[in-house]
Amino acid sequence: MVDPEGTLERSSILGPGSHTGIMSRREAQRKAELLGLDLVEVSPNADPPVVRVMDFGKFQFDEKKTKKKQKIQKLKEIKLRPVTDEGDYKVKLRNLIAFLERGDKVKVTIRFKGREITHKELGMKLLERIKAEIGNAGVVDQEPKLEGRQLVMVISPKK
Repeated sequence: MVDPEGTLERSSILGPGSHTGIMSRREAQRKAELLGLDLVEVSPNADPPVVRVMDFGKFQFDEKKTKKKQKIQKLKEIKLRPVTDEGDYKVKLRNLIAFLERGDKVKVTIRFKGREITHKELGMKLLERIKAEIGNAGVVDQEPKLEGRQLVMVISPKK
């Protein structure tokens, strides 16, 4: 445990994933100080409390770095009608492509009002047109499906 210079070897106190058993708080703190690390409480409600010897600053830095890499994907919705005009359609399509480029999923909903439901083929044509015009921006996750008075399609961004 003690080498010729009189210092404590790191591996003799704690190895990676090694358990040292139950000890007093003071003794655990002393071992952490000898290693130049922090004593971190992992499970305070356990009996006895569980602690871990680690470099807490490095741990926090690594946690922050991994959180930055994660992209939270949201589900955006674009609502259309089968009689949507050309100008409005282009604006909605531009927004849809912008959502996909940002990394969000998009739910395209075509709502039928009144007797429009008798012309489902108009809604299907509109969704087929959207599918063709999004090009390389996205991939269809869920094919067009009729849910009550709505025709729904889900598009996710290409990786």
